[in-house]
Amino acid sequence: MIAFIKGRLVHKEATHVVIDVGGVGYHIFVSLYTYSQIKDREDCLLYTYFHVKEDTQALYGFLNEADKQFFMDLISVSGIGPNTALVMQSSLTTNELKAAIVSEDVTTIQGIKGIGAKTAQRVILELKDKIKKQGISAETVDFSGKIDNNMREEALSALVMLGISKAAAQKSIDAVLRRSENNITLEELIKRALQPS
Repeated sequence: MIAFIKGRLVHKEATHVVIDVGGVGYHIFVSLYTYSQIKDREDCLLYTYFHVKEDTQALYGFLNEADKQFFMDLISVSGIGPNTALVMQSSLTTNELKAAIVSEDVTTIQGIKGIGAKTAQRVILELKDKIKKQGISAETVDFSGKIDNNMREEALSALVMLGISKAAAQKSIDAVLRRSENNITLEELIKRALQPS
């Protein structure tokens, strides 16, 4: 297993990065949160999870061990794969997700694209006690310019790569842009587009 990768960022997108380590480029899927933290860096270290299935192999990267561990907790829940877990960690921060789980806030978890009521309840049932043991309580968490076509296309590409249909992604992006009056960052645009309208 690859525990972490440290090197030069040669390519950055909202859904993945490529890190050059000694002349080898590692394609690593990242959450929107991770991307927003590393997008301006030239070098970085990402803690990684190597996912292997019969037909695919993929690396997922995280800023710290806690985010990586929480990702592994999420994919241990029946019905949640790596891409769904990444969408969850792109929609809410790890602390926001943990607070929602501990407080049994089904509505917040279900508000993430691709998560239905049954899956939200399963996440709470399977992870609540584990998170409580880590000392996380149901504390109060706040869930709360001109746009260029480049940003719109990047956001659309990111949402499609996260498994959202192109038509649904375009509709969500346009709705967010109208509400924000085009004064929004790429990360915020994607994050809001991942939330239900």
